[in-house]
Amino acid sequence: MSGSSSVTAMEKVVQELRLEARLNRSKVSQAAAGLQQFCLQNAQHDPLLTGVSSSTNPFRPQKVCSFL
Repeated sequence: MSGSSSVTAMEKVVQELRLEARLNRSKVSQAAAGLQQFCLQNAQHDPLLTGVSSSTNPFRPQKVCSFL
């Protein structure tokens, strides 16, 4: 029983490896250049780079109104 289960498991591994071998892969340098281009094109919309105005910031400290 364990012999047939190990054969089945190995067949699944071979099938997965064949599937992965057929995938089209891009070079790291091409992927990095594309990522850099995307970041530069969208930098003006990135709140981590441009900051968030205090009027639209949902995490700004709330003003407290108190009566004496």
